Amino acid sequence: MGKKAEGKRLQGVLLRKVGNAVRDFCLVEEGDRVAVGLSGGKDSFSLLHLMNELKKNSPVKFELVGLTAHNGSPMFQWEKIEGEASRLGVPFHLERTDIMDIVREKLRPDSFACAFCARLRRAALYSAALSLGCNKLALGHHLDDCIETLLMNLFFQGAVKAMPPRLRAEKENIVLIRPLYYVPESMLAEYRDDKGFPTIDCGCYLSCDKLGERREMKKLVDEISARYPKARQSVLAAVKNLEPRYLADKKWHNFNGEAVSPENEDGGSDES
Repeated sequence: MGKKAEGKRLQGVLLRKVGNAVRDFCLVEEGDRVAVGLSGGKDSFSLLHLMNELKKNSPVKFELVGLTAHNGSPMFQWEKIEGEASRLGVPFHLERTDIMDIVREKLRPDSFACAFCARLRRAALYSAALSLGCNKLALGHHLDDCIETLLMNLFFQGAVKAMPPRLRAEKENIVLIRPLYYVPESMLAEYRDDKGFPTIDCGCYLSCDKLGERREMKKLVDEISARYPKARQSVLAAVKNLEPRYLADKKWHNFNGEAVSPENEDGGSDES
């Protein structure tokens, strides 16, 4: 198979996965105006391309707007992001912020620059999307992001929590969607190479030690998947199949003399 044919096949597979996520979680509806958050990484570029292709062929009519939150660094190469959106014919908006100055001034000694910056950028994207008349904000989080977040919360935060594919933002009248929810990161890396997406430098000079934990989770997922090829799909199935009765959260259980009902006597699992 030639390179062009292989690229077309890859895009077809990705579009099916995105289309399935859109259908399964009702991510895009008639008349939506969707802001696509563009950081300049392979994930957000892939999201923009795939959502644009979906828009061309979908019976559901919706609009797209490319949206980037400028972090205030003079080294941030936002022009390359605008160029990619322009090449696709997608309107683009640059939201200028002083995020780097805020991070430098407000960052607590026990906090991490990248995590703080991400929260500030998310808030800026919400605000800008609303000002542009958008009712939804699409982010480029993929299947591996979901799995790594689940593991990070499990190991470091003591919570069984991952990334939902659709979520109404707190205190904001906008819905966050993740159309790449079914897509593994390795496929996005292939797509980047096929499309030749530009490399973007955000220009940040602050420490990002927090990324060490995510790198460890990424390495762990890769190692487990190498041994058990279906591991990613199994975790995806798990976050779609929560069974609270087998957990110890008091919000779901009354443990004070709770009688075991026949429904809970599931002989299919080894609880010993």
